[in-house]
Amino acid sequence: MSEKVKTWPGVELSAKEFYGKVTSVKFRPEAKFSWSAGEAMSRFLMELKEGRLIARTCRKCKRILFPPRMFCEECFRPTDAWTYVKDTGTIETYSISYIDLDAKRITDPVYVGVVSVDGASPKMGLMHFFGGVTPETIRIGMRVKAVWKPPAQREGSVLDIVHWRPLKEGEG
Repeated sequence: MSEKVKTWPGVELSAKEFYGKVTSVKFRPEAKFSWSAGEAMSRFLMELKEGRLIARTCRKCKRILFPPRMFCEECFRPTDAWTYVKDTGTIETYSISYIDLDAKRITDPVYVGVVSVDGASPKMGLMHFFGGVTPETIRIGMRVKAVWKPPAQREGSVLDIVHWRPLKEGEG
């Protein structure tokens, strides 16, 4: 049969007393690590820094995969070759947001969506921002072109493309 404890031994400490009287150690490890984006994504990011878009070709499926991947998800085999694609494309889907990245309401909307890139297989695309559009002008099927940061400002990120803007008549 268990007995109920009516009082505990020792002295109760307040939070202030606890942090002043109890031994504690603060330690910040010097963790060293490296991270790899993998062969396909690393090359993709390096090419973005140079202002180019690159994909992988699967000769068996006769598809051009963008963004590039080293294995084809259709035929489950390694892809065969690198191939450059254009920095133009077509809006497949989009969203108009009046909320910024911090979930705060904004007056001027942000436009995001998926661009199918010219030179890649159908429906192979990239999710990104759109610029130079309004709620009245943006539409699915709109032809667009990448707007790149100046070369000195690029760092090998999808944000090296500032946004995709509407393609001008006779361009691309």
